[in-house]
Amino acid sequence: MAAMSEQHGTVRVWDIGVRLFHWSLLTCVAGAWLFVDPRSLHRWLGYCVIGLIAFRLIWGLVGSRHARFTDFIKGPRTVLAYLRAMAAGTERRHLGHNPAGAAMIVALLLTLAGICTTGIMMGMDAYFGVSWVEHWHEGLVNGLLILVAMHLVGVVTASWRHRENLVASMVHGHKDAHETGAET
Repeated sequence: MAAMSEQHGTVRVWDIGVRLFHWSLLTCVAGAWLFVDPRSLHRWLGYCVIGLIAFRLIWGLVGSRHARFTDFIKGPRTVLAYLRAMAAGTERRHLGHNPAGAAMIVALLLTLAGICTTGIMMGMDAYFGVSWVEHWHEGLVNGLLILVAMHLVGVVTASWRHRENLVASMVHGHKDAHETGAET
């Protein structure tokens, strides 16, 4: 169960593993995007991303309640219903990830895994200089930029509609426990 802070009326939602993963991934991906040259730094940041993805997959199975995939990964019908409710301005607040945020996490992790796979392939003798591998790598990076933009729009929208600072909660791990209509 999430730890409640009576003094502030908040509940710990994001454990240290989720928060460190989030900000470390942001740092490594931004660094890899900014520092294509020197290649060695780009490559090492990519290896860090692989390690972070592996950690998140494990943490999604054994981490705290809101870190676990079983807590927030829902089927396509639930995600579509949530998106329809968002469009109507009637979506419910979730203490953990909402269904749209969960779908975004899956999309981001799959895209990052594809980027890392094609990045590794580009350094292998069998694929070095193969144009389709380079095109897929670049295409996935462009797709990632679109997903990141969508993620940021979703965070800003949810923060505004539910009157909470989701960025701050990803820093300190707490959210308001007394919000009405919140779905745990």
